[in-house]
Amino acid sequence: MENLFQPVELNGSITLKNRILMAPLTRCMADDALVPTQAMVDYYARRADTGLIISEATIIRPDGQGYPNTPGLYTPEQIAGWRKVTDKVHDNGGKIFAQLWHTGRVAHPHFFGGEDVLAPSALGVEGSVPRMRELNYVVPKAVTREEIEELVADYAQAAINALEAGFDGVEIHGANGYLIDQFLHFSSNVREDEFGGHAENMARFPLAVVDAVVEAIGEDRTALRLSPGAYFNMTPDARDRDVFDYLLAELEKRHLAYLHVGIFDDNMAFDYLGGTVSQYMRAHYSQTLVGVGGFTPETGSQAVSEGKFDLLAIGRPLIANPDYVAKVKAGEALVEYSDTMLAELV
Repeated sequence: MENLFQPVELNGSITLKNRILMAPLTRCMADDALVPTQAMVDYYARRADTGLIISEATIIRPDGQGYPNTPGLYTPEQIAGWRKVTDKVHDNGGKIFAQLWHTGRVAHPHFFGGEDVLAPSALGVEGSVPRMRELNYVVPKAVTREEIEELVADYAQAAINALEAGFDGVEIHGANGYLIDQFLHFSSNVREDEFGGHAENMARFPLAVVDAVVEAIGEDRTALRLSPGAYFNMTPDARDRDVFDYLLAELEKRHLAYLHVGIFDDNMAFDYLGGTVSQYMRAHYSQTLVGVGGFTPETGSQAVSEGKFDLLAIGRPLIANPDYVAKVKAGEALVEYSDTMLAELV
């Protein structure tokens, strides 16, 4: 497993001390003003031995909130709170990216004063808000062109805020059924304007966000997470393949820090992708790719050796084992993750 502990450069500018990344893990532990807490400072600092920490998903503006106590990155207080996190991570020799998030149609007006929930199209999802099951999802409002322009600007501003907060870069959350991903799938985007209907149009908003963030903070500090396989609050549609074929070809022209496979189970195959999401993304993207999906150190190392991806993101095992990197290096047994660990920061 020596390849996991080799240093690697992201886009020739940011050097990671190893290939093990901490995956973004929503923990709902910010305070009521969505400011990171001291418990979060301690939580991230304990995991600074990873090559890169990707923060929990962090909302770019109030109407992006879909879960309780998820941190923000749009007020001075939130920026200052994150600065305490990043300072401690850096003091411990680590690096950290902020994952920028807007939940789109799975946001809830309970969190932001009853304003409209925004999405590509007025298509709701069934169910209720996790941890607050008394709140049923509402039918969103289809965003206007002007609101799309505002969202693009707000993503860019959040990236600027992230650097002010001490982050080394950002990962744009374009996966898992949230706002950017909603533009990329036919089951959630039925627009008939320049943002819907076919691949180039459906990729227009995601690419605009990427380009705005790159302009604001640079390619070397900008990453993106994608989930071409519709599986979370999405209905699969074979036409989605064309959208992601186009999007990945466009991203290949850019030189981002990395792309991150946005699906938790790498054994999950999609007929219209011709295999797993990792396989599909690797076949269509030759630059730095982050794999995720229940890999062990052994299977992750093998996947890196085989060129399936370049970096390994670890999720739940890093909740259970803050000293994951040290244990893997020493060949020590890892603590098994259990759902009870979600009840508190460990």
